[in-house]
Amino acid sequence: MKALLDTNIIIHREASKIINQDVGILYRWLERAKYIKCVHSITITEIEKYKNKETVNTFQIKLDSYERIEIPSPLQNEIIALSVNIDINENDKNDSLLLNEVFVGRVNILISEDKKIHKKASLLGIEDKVYTIDSFLEKTFAEHPDLVNYKVLNVQKLKFGRINLKDDFFTSLKEDYVGFEKWFIKKYDEEAYITVNSNNGLLLSFLYLKVEDKDENYLDITPVFSSKKRLKVGTFKVINNGFRLGERFMKIIFDNALKNKVDEIYVTVFDKRDEQRRLIDLLEQWGFILWGKKIMS
Repeated sequence: MKALLDTNIIIHREASKIINQDVGILYRWLERAKYIKCVHSITITEIEKYKNKETVNTFQIKLDSYERIEIPSPLQNEIIALSVNIDINENDKNDSLLLNEVFVGRVNILISEDKKIHKKASLLGIEDKVYTIDSFLEKTFAEHPDLVNYKVLNVQKLKFGRINLKDDFFTSLKEDYVGFEKWFIKKYDEEAYITVNSNNGLLLSFLYLKVEDKDENYLDITPVFSSKKRLKVGTFKVINNGFRLGERFMKIIFDNALKNKVDEIYVTVFDKRDEQRRLIDLLEQWGFILWGKKIMS
C-alpha cells in the first residue's frame, strides 16, 4: 500500500522545530500499518523553494526514507477539466497533480489537510482515497485494532500542579497565548482532564473547564454576551491518535454542563493552526456556532 503525502505534511514532519505533533503520530501509524510513504517530484520542488533553509536541508537528507514519484503521470481529462474550472494559482494546480496520481491508481491514498483538495477529490469521486490526518487515523484504528494500546484511553483528572508544563504538548499554547505559563501556574490548585501516552508519559490531550456565574464580565467579547450562567472551555487541545479522544472530551464538556445546570457553553479558539481548525470543525459537529470575537489584551 502506498500513501502519497501532501507538501505541508512533509514540511511539518521534517522541520527542525516541532510544528505539529499530530504529524509525528501520523508517521508512526503509517509505519505500523505498513504503508510506503511517497513524495511527489512537485513536492520536492516546492520544498526546495521553502524559506526555512534548515527544513530544506533536513528534508533533503531524509529524502531516501520516501519513495519518490519522479515522473508525474499524464494528466487525465477529468483532472484537466476540474483544474480549469477550480484551480486559481500554482499551488492549486500542484494539488491537482497529486490528486491525479490517486485518480490513476499509482498510489492508494493521499493524505492532506487542504480543504480544497478534499473538495476536488469529492468532485472526482475519489473522496474515499483522500484523507485528513484525523480520518486516516480513524481508518487505521478501525482496520488494525491489534495495533492499539488501550491504556492511553484512560482520562485522568489532575491538578495543574501535577501536570508537566515542560511537555512539548504545551509548545503551541505557549506560542499562541501570551503569559500562558504564568496563567498555568496560577491554576496549580485547580483540576484539568488529561490523557497520557502510557508508553512515554507524554500528554495526548488537555481540557480545562470553568463555571461562570451570571455576573461574569464579558465586555471583551463582541457581540457582548447577555447575563447567563455559562460553562467556559478554558483550554482544550487534543493530539490526533486514532482513539477519537476529541469526541470523548466533548462528552466530558456536556456532562459538566448538565451537572452544573448552565445555560450555555462557550470556547474561544484561534484558527491559525491545523489543529485549531480541526478543533473548530469538531465543535461545529457538536452544535457550536460562531458567535463573535474576543478582544485580545
